[in-house]
Amino acid sequence: MFEISNREEGVSEKQVSRFRKTAQAIMPYRVPDNTNLNGGYNIYPYHSIGKGKIFNGYDSLVKWMSEFDSVIIDGFSGVVWNDVQACLAEAFEKNGLTVRWIKADQYLKPVAEIEELTAPFLGDRDSVWGTKATIHLEDYFQLEKISVIKQGAGYNCTIIIGHGASLVQWNAPIVYLDVPKNEIQYRMRAGTVTNLGMDKADEPAHMYKHCYFIDWVVLNEFKERISDRITIQGDVQWEGVINWIFSRDLAKGLDELTKTALRVRPWFEPGAWGGHWMQERFEGLNKDEINYAWSFELIVPENGLVFESDGNLLEVPFDLLMSAAAKKILGRHSGFFGKEFPIRFDFLDTWEGGNLSIQCHPSLKYIREQFGEHITQDETYYILDCKPGAKVYLGFQESVQPAEFKKQLENSKTNGEEIKIEKYVQAQPAHKHDLFLIPNGTIHSAGANNLVLEISSTPYIFTFKMYDWLRLDLNGEPRAINIDHAYNNLKFERQGKKVREELISKPELLIQKPGVEIWHLPTHTEHFYDVHRVEFDKEVTLNTDDSCNVLMLVEGSSIKVKIGDDIRQFHYAETFVVPAAVKTYTIINEGNEKAKLVKAFIKDSIEHLK
Repeated sequence: MFEISNREEGVSEKQVSRFRKTAQAIMPYRVPDNTNLNGGYNIYPYHSIGKGKIFNGYDSLVKWMSEFDSVIIDGFSGVVWNDVQACLAEAFEKNGLTVRWIKADQYLKPVAEIEELTAPFLGDRDSVWGTKATIHLEDYFQLEKISVIKQGAGYNCTIIIGHGASLVQWNAPIVYLDVPKNEIQYRMRAGTVTNLGMDKADEPAHMYKHCYFIDWVVLNEFKERISDRITIQGDVQWEGVINWIFSRDLAKGLDELTKTALRVRPWFEPGAWGGHWMQERFEGLNKDEINYAWSFELIVPENGLVFESDGNLLEVPFDLLMSAAAKKILGRHSGFFGKEFPIRFDFLDTWEGGNLSIQCHPSLKYIREQFGEHITQDETYYILDCKPGAKVYLGFQESVQPAEFKKQLENSKTNGEEIKIEKYVQAQPAHKHDLFLIPNGTIHSAGANNLVLEISSTPYIFTFKMYDWLRLDLNGEPRAINIDHAYNNLKFERQGKKVREELISKPELLIQKPGVEIWHLPTHTEHFYDVHRVEFDKEVTLNTDDSCNVLMLVEGSSIKVKIGDDIRQFHYAETFVVPAAVKTYTIINEGNEKAKLVKAFIKDSIEHLK
């Protein structure tokens, strides 16, 4: 579903630093004066946690650090350690304090050894995917050296800084620095950062693959192991700026989110087939960008949660919430999913754009054996908006011949010849509020002039493209085609009239009472999640049934979600999550017209996943 772009056209000086390569503005580190002025979709949602909780600037951090004779500064992928050290050193010097600096990376094993360590998880150089790593951060280091480092004497403070700094055996506070996943990718595109243990930057697509399958897996596992030792969490997504919070206050903030409706910070990416629906409607997006193909509304491995205190904003990965409170978020399903958030919402924008590639996704067995994932990429397309004549490609034509189709695909890939795709793949007319079902192995594509709300299981990069309309990516390069992977997973029995019978959801009225209708939009038997549409005039009360609810307002202007005394407002097209621990919540329509909400949740039975 997602691909790396490496563009910087139309970037203003205000939107780009030497750290990052993107046309997108960085999230401000303070609440902007003009945030959400139009009263609509907000690209910087945050959760306020009271006064005196989030602090701004390296000066304030140094004031706290100066109370200790030694400090450990560790962190996640994407941290520009030289910038952090330079900013801290300047602040220490202003205060007349001397520091002994120790860089943790000098205790890494040689690059050649680390390349040998990570190679089994990367696969071939030209492969889009690897396999989830099973190594640990300790494997990167010369432990016999880093573990015996002594705190220095003759300095006001001794600081060890860098990935793995917490491997030292010091009784010292840990400051842990994080960078949001989108900013990590922008820094990779700029060549500002390297993969863990590497001495130089690679091509952005290869760096992303390395991060997804190795770096983020290894660093997340290590961060969780040291979590009870971390004193301060810092956000360093900005050049020369830090916002930080004490872990005890962050823990309270995360716990508060388990009791209310929450929203992550979305982010947006252009693409070869991208459109302009979001660009025309969402305030704060760069209007000069070529298009927007994706919005990461709720793709938990990529999104963060933003907290606010005294006007300061601090973003932390959603992983922290799941690590701290998976049971409260997922309820009765946490036993199977563990700390993995299972449902994904995102936008595919082809409005005045192009068709997505003809594609499919891996079976559960295949994704587990080949890529090390826990669940597979089962999807649905909910049509939030579309133009007349829009379509969704879904399922095979009656009596399609697999060998003939494969021959056409391979010929197109090799010789650049166009395929009359509707000879092989059905084109279904798309209408607002339709739900198309795309269990793994189903051939599909979203056609032009749709705004698709993709309601899916969480995996999001395992898209096997078979035909891409002879199109180049935004860098002018051919997009990867994965015919062999696709043919290992395609289900050719999904053809003919069975497609309309089994892969297009047929709404069933569940509940009808004055001013309220609740419709069941049945999903496929292979989907572990289900979908309801809640239509109401004034207000409706819903139960979580001890299961996480993921919702979006798909018609109407705005709503308020009331949970006890807590009230949160959400606008049209905004995604929000109601944790399982909430039990009951009331939704109030703020508009004059009927409101329509889509709600996704985990089915009672998920035995087919086990």
